[in-house]
Formats: sequence, C-alpha cells, structure tokens
Amino acid sequence: MERTRFFRRPIFWLLIIAGVAFFVGQMFSSGPSYRDVDTKVAMEQLNKGGIKKATILDKEQLLQLELKEEATFPGDDKKTDRIQTAFPTAAQTSVDNNIYDQVVAASAAGKVDTYTIEVTQESLLFSLLLNLLPIAILVILLLLFMSQMQGGGSRVLNFGKSKAKLVSKDTPKTTFADVAGAEEAVEELHEIKDFLQNPAKYQALGAKIPKGVLLFGPPGTGKTLLARAVAGEAGVPFYSISGSDFVEMFVGVGASRVRDLFEQAKANAPAIVFVDEIDAVGRHRGAGMGGGHDEREQTLNQLLVEMDGFDAKGGVILIAATNRPDILDPALLRPGRFDRQIAVDQPDMEGRKAILRVHAKGKPFTPVVDLDTIARRTPGFTGADLANVINEAALLTARHDKRAIDDDALEESIDRVIAGPQRRTRIMSDHEKKITAYHEGGHALVAWALPHAAPVHKVTILSRGRSLGHTLVLPTEDKYTQTRAEMIDTLAYALGGRAAEELVFHEPTTGAGNDIEKATAIARAMITQYGMSSKLGAVKYGTAGDEPFLGRSYGHEKDYSDSIAAEIDAEVRSLIELAHDEAYEILVEYRDVLDNIVLELMEKETISTQDMARICERVVKRPPMAPYNGFGKRTPSTQPPVQTPTEVKPADEVSLPLETSESTN
Repeated sequence: MERTRFFRRPIFWLLIIAGVAFFVGQMFSSGPSYRDVDTKVAMEQLNKGGIKKATILDKEQLLQLELKEEATFPGDDKKTDRIQTAFPTAAQTSVDNNIYDQVVAASAAGKVDTYTIEVTQESLLFSLLLNLLPIAILVILLLLFMSQMQGGGSRVLNFGKSKAKLVSKDTPKTTFADVAGAEEAVEELHEIKDFLQNPAKYQALGAKIPKGVLLFGPPGTGKTLLARAVAGEAGVPFYSISGSDFVEMFVGVGASRVRDLFEQAKANAPAIVFVDEIDAVGRHRGAGMGGGHDEREQTLNQLLVEMDGFDAKGGVILIAATNRPDILDPALLRPGRFDRQIAVDQPDMEGRKAILRVHAKGKPFTPVVDLDTIARRTPGFTGADLANVINEAALLTARHDKRAIDDDALEESIDRVIAGPQRRTRIMSDHEKKITAYHEGGHALVAWALPHAAPVHKVTILSRGRSLGHTLVLPTEDKYTQTRAEMIDTLAYALGGRAAEELVFHEPTTGAGNDIEKATAIARAMITQYGMSSKLGAVKYGTAGDEPFLGRSYGHEKDYSDSIAAEIDAEVRSLIELAHDEAYEILVEYRDVLDNIVLELMEKETISTQDMARICERVVKRPPMAPYNGFGKRTPSTQPPVQTPTEVKPADEVSLPLETSESTN
C-alpha cells in the first residue's frame, strides 16, 4: 500500500521526468569536448606526430585529433589531449587543402596510430525523429498521468474495456446460509442458481430463465449480499461492476464497456453479470430540466440492446440492484429484460431474529442475553443496522474489558444506531435539563395514555447526536398498515413534548421543531394521500411521487385549485390542533404523574418500561375514537372517572433536584 502511494506522489514523477531528460541528453550529446585551435596549429601537431587518433567529420567539416599526451596551445594555458579545427580553405591558409591526403600520409609515417573518416549525409527521417522526440516524450508523460487518474496500469489505453471484477474460486465464498431475513428473495435466486447448474431440466419443459433479475429495496437490506451468495452458490463465472463504472467523460466509452462486458460473459457462459446501483446508468431517458445526458443514455441504449440480444440458451443472466426502481427507464423494466423483479424489504420479526443469529455466530454472549428480545426492540431495522448493533455491542464490551456481550452493551448499541453516540461533553444548565425532562416526559405520558400508541420502551434526557433527549416507543408486532385512529394517536404523541412545554413553562421552545415537522408531514399525508378527511373525501391531491429532476412534473400545473389548497391547509391545521388539544388534556389530567416522571428523569437520566409502569400506575387509557365522522371524538370512557389534581403547581414550585447523578448507561 505504501509503495502504491509513493508511485502516485508528484516527486516520483518529477524524478522520472528528470531521468528521461538526462537520458535523452546523453543520447544526443556530442561526446567528449574538443578544444578549438587554428588550422595551422592542428597541422603542425599532425606533422609533429604523437597522435593517438585522427577523425575527419565530413558533415561538420572538422578535423579532430586525440593526442597521446596532454599539451598546451596558443590562447589557453590549460593542457588538453583533444583538439579540433575546421577544414582549411585556400582563402584562409596556404596549407595544402587536401586534408585527407595529409592524414593518410601522417598515418603511413607512423605519426598517427589510427584514423577514421566519417562521411555523413543529412537524413530527413533522422531530422524528423529528432524534432518530434520532445513532443513524443510529453505525450508519453501525459498518458502516464492519465493512467494514474484512470486507476493505474494500462487502463488509459483501454478506455473501452470493461472494469468488471471476476470473482475467482479463491475469493471467500458467501452462500445462502449467510443470508437471513429474505427467504422469498433467496427462493427466487435459488432457482437462478439451479438453472445455471441444470439447464436441461428447464429446457426440457420449454421454460426460459429470466434474462434479468432486479433486486430493489431500501439501503442496507442485503441486495449486494444476495448477489454474492448467488455467485458463491452457482459455481460459475461472476462478473461484478458498479453502474457508475460505465459512465465516463468521453462519449461512447460506456457503451463500449457494456459490449466488452457481455462479450466476456458470453465467452465464459454460463455466467452471471451483477451491476450494483444500476440507477447510475439506467435512469429515465430524456428526463431532466436541462436535457439528457448523451454518454449515460448511449450506455443505457447499449445495455438494452445487449439484454435483448441474449441467446435463450446462452446461460448469461444479469442481476442488478438499486434503491430507486421508480427512476429507472421503463424499457429496462419490461418483460424480456428485467422480467423478474424481487423486492428486498426490511425484515420482519422472524427475519430480524434470523439475522441476529447469523451475526452473533462466533461471539460470546452472557447466558441472560435473549436475541429474540433484541429483535423485538429493533423494529424497522435493516440487516445492515442489525449487523451494526451486534458489532457496536462487541466494541463496547471490549472497551470495558469484559469477556462476554451483555444486555447493557446491546441496549447501548441500539441507542447508538438510532440516535448516535452519547455526547458526554455537552453541558446543559439545570433549567435546560428541566425543559428537556418535561418535553420527553410529555411524549412518554401521552404515549402511555393513548390506546393506539406504541408502548414506551425508554425515556432519557441523555444527549445523543443532535437530540437533547429522546423517548423510544416500540410496537409489539410488525405492522404494514395504519388506521386513522392510530395515526391521530401518533400525532398526539408527537406533539406531547410541545404541549408539556406550554403547560409547564407557558411558552414553547425550539426543541419541538422536529416533532412539528413530522406531525405536519403525517397530517398532510392523511389529507392528500390517504383520503382521511370527510370534507375533502377519498381524493389524492398533488403529485408528491414525481420529482422535477425526472422531468415528470416540471412545467405541470398542480391538479387542484387554490380554494382546495386552502381547504387542505385548514384540514391539516385542524388535525394538528385536534392532536395537540388531546395531548394537552392528558397532561393536565395527569400533571402530578408528569412531575413524577420528571423527578425520576432528573435523578436517573434514563427510565425504563418498568419505571414507567410504576409511575403511571393510575393512568387510564383514553377511550377509543368515535366512528369515522369528520375528525371524530373520543367515545365516553367506560372506566371510572379519574380524579385530577385540585392544584397544579407551576414548574418552578415543583421540588426538583439541582444536581443529577451520572448516566446509568
């Protein structure tokens, strides 16, 4: 790794350039230097003798003499053993102009040991090469720099070659046994693997295996893991590439890489081609406010052609993964290309249990740890989230020098995944801590009193991430739909913190900003998407699913009038106010319980489900919502009336500790 980094440093390339320049200079240097003397002096030395070598350069019209011993010559007192002179002419000297005859005669007389006559002529090709050499050196250096930008090697000379990685037999294998929580997807992909290994079984029945399989779902649900499992199980060549590897700044390169990729796959069929994040190249063509992207669209066109050109018996299958199937081009999703689309969703309760068992292999746990309980505490977690929970718990255990992972480490790791690590350096004043305690206590008490709210699992005022505290409610079972009454209870729970601030401190704070944002989004969805307003009816308003960058809604007018928009705003506000009023009523009715929750939060900083059950022992669940009519009202409760406190103390009169204990986590 260190060696590779050195090759990418500028100093390395400066050394290379200096070396090349030195080498070129040595190649075209004129050799040893000769001292220029008059022709008469050179002739005298030639007649005197003691010449080791005489050279006549016809092209330069020079006579070079290499002496046996160094000597001094007129004009320079320094000794030298090499002199040269220009050929004499009749106008310059009276010396015999036949220099060739004089050198031959001196050699015959023993005055010159050896002599050479170089009769050279001007070479057009040599001159051209000599002139183009500096340009060639610059081009080579430019190619080397571009090669580094392209990832090294000879990649710069192979723009059109595929960057797909071939998974070899030596690569650690991932099998279907390493995949949990996606049984339906495994079953579908197992059929792909079976076809690659036993194609005759399907061809005998006239069955055609899908040419393309699209895995789609939220991030972290295991789409790439499933593709690696297919590669490990199939035992056939597996080519893996990212969608972004096709797109370059040069038009036509992506299409060339697609052709090269499928040529390799067909040459090694049966084979699997896996394209991760295919939405990088497969987006809707002709979309966007500024026109299309020529290179990406050409790459997509080539991909469509290659998938259509598959031989039914070729044994080449394309598997792709994406988080955004809604933005893919319709031509890519039609039967005959990606004719099998597999949803990889967030795991349910049983899936989370299986995933936790997979990631818990080889890790020591204390005997009291129950992974099923952890699965119930993590609704909505993806496979990547659950793997992170187990890993964080192991890291926390090692940090505290323990030998086995316990419930405390797992509980802390869940909080870290949800809200981030605890911010112990954040120091809040007692007044801010009291506001946070009432805010979170308001959430918890309202959730405890509502019939359709999820049970309260934990309340804490420990700062994590961007939050000053949080209330964690966990459903007892996985749910895929919500009733209108459940959504209204969710609204009331979300606004419980703000209602508590208004009740106790007589003014809200900025701490409820995220609660209001979520509550508004839920209320607007109830009105515009789910038709839960008797006034506006079961009509969908707006095109929230379309996005301007896809070119679907840009320039389109909204599909409802301004008067309807005003009614939507009024209905959303009515829903928010209804939920807020209900939360406020609960807090007024059980103000003493709220104070007890805050007292315990200020003392312990975190309270659990058992603590909440003890504090809220006298809290009675609210009656269910009346049958759907307008926004509805609560039906009269069948429970005996609850005695409300006769005197509600303001926050400053409630006896709260000024100093809090350290966190129990």
